[in-house]
Amino acid sequence: MRLLLVEDDDHVATALSAVLARHGFEVRHARSGEEALRALLPGGGAPFGVVLLDLGLPDQDGFEVCGRIRKTTGTPVIMVTARADVRSRIHGLNLGADDYVTKPYDTGELLARIHAVSRRAVPGETAADDVAGGPGEQLRLGAVLVEIPTRQVSVSGEPVSLTRKEFDLLALLAQRPGVVFRREQIISEVWRTSWEGTGRTLEVHVASLRSKLRMPTLIETVRGVGYRLVAPAG
Repeated sequence: MRLLLVEDDDHVATALSAVLARHGFEVRHARSGEEALRALLPGGGAPFGVVLLDLGLPDQDGFEVCGRIRKTTGTPVIMVTARADVRSRIHGLNLGADDYVTKPYDTGELLARIHAVSRRAVPGETAADDVAGGPGEQLRLGAVLVEIPTRQVSVSGEPVSLTRKEFDLLALLAQRPGVVFRREQIISEVWRTSWEGTGRTLEVHVASLRSKLRMPTLIETVRGVGYRLVAPAG
């Protein structure tokens, strides 16, 4: 897999590139946001499987870079940063990042997260396809319409823009309205992992879905267990 590492610290980039190369990755190193965006342009060789994006770049903030990447490509993005506050994590995920890893991190965990998000990006292997009944299916939940083949969601006919993980989470819950999905089950199905640290990411995605769909009661928290979707009327 080709991987784009966006990191302005050469020492960090050199060490991480060596580890990634030993695990079979072909790494391209970009030291700035603009260099990263140029590397992602069509015609730059084989596509990248994943982008590892630092936030503290010399020319522009990594959040801005992520937003620009999302306007041009669906390549999975993992933010790798020292910013550990919840607000930054929420902002990054809302911009379309597929995962958010804080420094210092365990290299084995980072490698596993890279493989996880790359699997999620393979057409036909999304969690939504796995759990929602296959191609051609539409799930209607009151005013909410979830279209599995096109991965589109609308509320009362108005389209709602969701990230890849937000869509997969909604599609998973929507397949069985009223049924409680355990947190561990959701994390396994949507993120294809079992790390305890993914729980915070799940909470952020649930909060984001409630906000974007403008239905705070659509996804109900079952304390100590998980979440269920409460289908609205009409």
